[in-house]
Parts: sequence; structure tokens; C-alpha cells
Amino acid sequence: MQDLLFEIGTEELPASFQAPALKQLKDKFIGKAKDLNIEHGEINCFATPRRLAITVKDIIEKQEDSKEELLGPSKKAAYDADGNPTKAAEGFARSKGASVEELKLVETPKGEYLMLVREVKGQNSTALLPIILKEIIQELSFAKSMKWGSNLSTFARPIQWILALFGETVLGIEHDGIVSSNTTRGHRFLANKSFEINNISSYESDLLANFVVADPGKRRKMVITEIKQAVSDWQQTAGNVAIDEALVDTVNNLVEYPYGVCGEFDEKFLQLPDEVLITSMREHQKYFTVVDDEGHLVSSFVAVNNTRVNSIDVTRKGHQRVLRARLEDALFFFETDKQEKLEDRVQSLKGIVFQAKLGTMAEKNERIVKLTRVLAGLIKPELVEDACRAARLCKADLMSDMVGEFPSLQGVMGAAYSLHDGEKEAISVAIKEHYMPKRSGADIPTGDIGAIVGLADRIDTIVGCFGIGQVPTGTADPFGLRRLTLAVLHTIEGKAYTVSLADIIRKALALYGDKVDDASSDTVVKILDFMKGRYANDSVAKGQNAGAVDAVLSVRFDDVLDSNSRIAALEKVRGDESFTVLAGSFKRIRNIIKQNSATTVETDLFEENSEKELYALFIEVEKEMNGYIADTDYLSALKVMLKMKEPVDSFFDNVMVMAEDEKIKTNRLNLLTALASLILGIADISKMQD
Repeated sequence: MQDLLFEIGTEELPASFQAPALKQLKDKFIGKAKDLNIEHGEINCFATPRRLAITVKDIIEKQEDSKEELLGPSKKAAYDADGNPTKAAEGFARSKGASVEELKLVETPKGEYLMLVREVKGQNSTALLPIILKEIIQELSFAKSMKWGSNLSTFARPIQWILALFGETVLGIEHDGIVSSNTTRGHRFLANKSFEINNISSYESDLLANFVVADPGKRRKMVITEIKQAVSDWQQTAGNVAIDEALVDTVNNLVEYPYGVCGEFDEKFLQLPDEVLITSMREHQKYFTVVDDEGHLVSSFVAVNNTRVNSIDVTRKGHQRVLRARLEDALFFFETDKQEKLEDRVQSLKGIVFQAKLGTMAEKNERIVKLTRVLAGLIKPELVEDACRAARLCKADLMSDMVGEFPSLQGVMGAAYSLHDGEKEAISVAIKEHYMPKRSGADIPTGDIGAIVGLADRIDTIVGCFGIGQVPTGTADPFGLRRLTLAVLHTIEGKAYTVSLADIIRKALALYGDKVDDASSDTVVKILDFMKGRYANDSVAKGQNAGAVDAVLSVRFDDVLDSNSRIAALEKVRGDESFTVLAGSFKRIRNIIKQNSATTVETDLFEENSEKELYALFIEVEKEMNGYIADTDYLSALKVMLKMKEPVDSFFDNVMVMAEDEKIKTNRLNLLTALASLILGIADISKMQD
């Protein structure tokens, strides 16, 4: 067995490209090796801005010999009436490089067929691996790819070298004029040279000797160590670096060997909102912020360089000069923006198109206010006026210079400017929080006003897009309606709001008037079905029983909390043996009653004790269950339902539902339909059958 080292050397790759590319590199090798029956051991991945690489341990040097079975035409097609081979048989044999005599008849589920069975000699891995690796280079995909020179193939950035080593043997690969070798390259600035790699065991150490930390995990730890040490070494500041994990990941993919340096900025910039400072440093400069023991920002930052410097003071001043220019711009925007009230910016929203068919942001803003009034009236009537005020101002900061420069600060700047204008703190918080949650699993708004305005904003977008036919497909969701729907569901769930989604959707559609092509009940159903699908996927992803989710949603979906309660009750009771048996019986009931909808039962038509007993218990259970269902105590209702297990079993053992007498048959069907209707008040428990 031998080890494989495969490295693609490139110009600097974007930070976000590296992790997905490594996953592809590993997955594609595993898939192709499996297809060719090339057994191997552990795979390790390496990446820096200038290389993507994998090492594969213990690859067999030769495929195992195998037996190949090739199925040909049927016996009927392969031989004529006299038993002579037809052109079909001869053609099949010829296409496989064999003679007709080498074919044999075998029995298959479809009858007798010709088959060619032959021994296939295993090939050497040294012959197969170059094919695999070249295919991988050609098949790697990126968010954006490019061509360079006269090359026809694409890649994320121009490929500069290819290293392919099997044991100590160089595998011959040629790609767009680049021929593989056993050489790689060191750090662009600290060891700008090519050098040989003799075997896989020395790969990391040889690169490290040339100032390249190839393992992303090890390099990430170095980044964190460097930024902490930089703050510790810088005597002018007292604080701790704020570890932004996402920024650490980005910086880690921008350097081959990290060097941290701490700098400072003028304290006057601390008057800017924290988010402005953080965004200026993180998004544009990839700098880390520094905080005091109480978590407040101080006037320092940490940068990570990709090279060692001769004079750290010169480097520090360079970083400070660049950051100062950014912060001066931000401070100028901040001071300029405060000269105009948010209220005065609302009318300017007419200049922003929300969606070509759905109008401007000003029109959307008006709809948000109206829908907020509806939602607040249902959820928190005492907050109606404050919620409507927050809704009116929630998009005004889109017209500010600061948000124009930093789009990610929308909401944050609205909150800052509204406080400056003298608005209530609760309204300012709501303006900021109505964008929450920004992604799946993120925090929802802390206050009710922000939650209500956020719901109105998202629901308006969802119903508007459905109203003009902009519905998500399997491959496209340009308006992010899936994400918006999850945000709506998580907000309602997290805030424990009891609302009818169907009613809110109808009201939201009505606010569009003739702007939407279709505001009919069919559109409401489509939107509700879409939301139900997202709810179902999310529930199962969170670990809830798929059968319980299906059982609940197949009955109704309108109130998120109600659906949660019914699923939770089913999950608690589904382990009961009586429930399992009753669920099976209920499935039988559903099959029997089919389209029957009548529930009127005439007791004088009963002939068997089993149907009399079942009906008597049904009346008792119905009263109890309806009381619990009215109080949304679904677990208690389901436990009462289990009382019917024995009577239902007895009914099916002793009663012929499809009696010859039409009246008796109808009466028995009505009894079963009434029983089914009661259970369907909670869920279709037949869906919980394995």
C-alpha cells in the first residue's frame, strides 16, 4: 500500500471558496475510488489561500481481479426458430469483444437472457489515479469561476502548479499545459520558492519550514493565539479581543502564516453606535474589536497579517491610517444623517422600488403599518399605537447615508436615529429588532413591538410574491420566501402568539388591492400549504416524530401553537400499546367509511351488543374529549380516547359493518364516521402506522 498526496496550487483563493472546495475534493475522490474499487484509508484535507490538497493513506497498489457479468438480449431475441444466433446475439458479442460461443443463457426474473461472464484483471493504481485526479480538477465547482490565458477550462483562480505523489512516485497529470511534479511552493513573501516534497509524511513539516501552515484547524488556533497575544503585547490598551468566530474563519482563509498586530483609533469614534464600529472594522478591514472587562468597546483593534514585518510600529500605523479613513467617513455619515429626522425620510421611500409589480418601498411601508395594526390588535391591543409608529419608521433608515454605505446596518441605524429624534426607547428597539431573526436558529425579537412589525413585514412580502406568481421552486427562491416563512413561524412560536395564519394572509392580500393578480381563496390555500411545508420540515429537523407531524398537519394547520401542542401530545402518547392498536383500527375505520360524512346514529337500529357498547362509550368519551380539546389539553383528550380501544376491537370482531340491510349498514357507517370525526379533531392517527 502507498499514500497519495495531491495538491492544486493557485493564485490566492477567496476565503469563502476554500471549505466547500475541500469538501468536494474529498467527496469526489471517495466516490471515484469506490467506483473503481480502489480501497484506501484515512483522508486528510489541507487548504491555504494558495493551495487545495488532500492526503490519502494506504491506497492499494492494484485493483482486485473481478468477475464482470454483462447481460445481453433475451433468449427469444438472441436465437431464431432453428436455434441459430441472431444478429442481436452476434452484435452483443462483438460489442463486448467476445464470440457468440462465449455467451451463456442465464435465468432472470424476466426470463432467460444471454450473459457474458469474464474475468477482469485489476489495474495498477498508478494508472488509475491520474485519471481520477484530472477529473477532479475539471469537476470542482465554485461560486464564481474564471478562465485565463488561452485555456478553455475554468477554475476559481489560475492554477499555478500541481503536485501528485503516490508513495515516492510522481503521477503524470497534465492540465491546461501544467504538468504535475513533486514540487510545491512556500509562503509568497517569506519563502517565495519552489521545493520538493519527497513523501506524504514530510508534507506538513516541509511547508511549515517555508512558513505555510497547511492544516486549516491548526492555522485557526494560531490566528486566535496571535490576536490574543497582540492585545497582550500592546501596552497602550487594557482589554480583551472580541472573538468573532465567523471573522476568525474568514481571516484563517486569508493567511498562510498569521501575524497579529494591535492598533488604536481616536476615542471620538466611540460615539458611533457599536455596530457601526464593528461593521467598519469587520466587513471592510477584517479587524477584530477589543472590549473592556464589561464588554464595552475600547479604542483598539487587532489586525492579522499574512507576513512577518520588520517594524511592527510601521505596520500598526498603516492599519490605523486605513481604519481612520473608514471611521471618519462613518462619523461624517452619522452626523449628517442626524440632521434629518427619520419621519422626514419616510416619503423618500417612494424612490426605492420594492418589486416592479408590487410597487415602491413607500407603498410597502404603508401596508406594513396597516398589517401591524391588525396584528397588534389581535396580539397586544395595548401596543397598537406604538407598534404602528415603529412600523411607519422601520424602513426610513434605508434612505440614510450610513445604510447606503453599510447595508447590513439597516435597522441598527434606524434605532440610533429614532432615539436621537426623541422617539420612545421601545419604538427604537423595535425598529432594530424587526429584522430578527436574520437566519435560521438566530435570536427572535426581545420585545413584542419588534416581533409584530417583523411579522407584518415578512408576511407582506410572502403574500405579495405569491399574489404575482413569484413562487419558490426546487432550484430558485429569489425573494428568500423559505427563510422569511421560517422567521414568521419561529417568531410566532418563540413569542407564543395565538393567531390564525389564514386570517392574517387574507388581510395581507387584501391590502395589495389590484396590485396582485390573484387574491382569491386559492392563493390563501397555496400560501398556507407553503407555510405548512416549511413548518413540517422544520419540526422534523428539530427531532419531532415525522408520523406525529404528518398526523397533525393532515387534519389542519393554521395556528402554530395549536399544532405544536397536538404534536407534543401525540409524541407523549404514541408509546402506549393501546394507542398503537387503536391507530391501526382507526386506519381500518378510515378505509371503511371512505366518502361517508354523515354522523347521525339511530340507536333503535342497533342489533349487536358490541355496537351498543361502542356507541354508549363514544357518547361518554366525546363529551370528555370535547371538553379537553376546548381547553387545548390534547394529551388528556388522547388519554380519554384510548378508552375506546377495547370496544373498537370488539366491534370489528362481532359486527358486520356492510350489512345487507341498507339502513343498518348506513347506521354503522355513521357511527364509525362520528368516531373518526372526534379523533380527527386532534389528528389523523392512522398516519402514525409504521
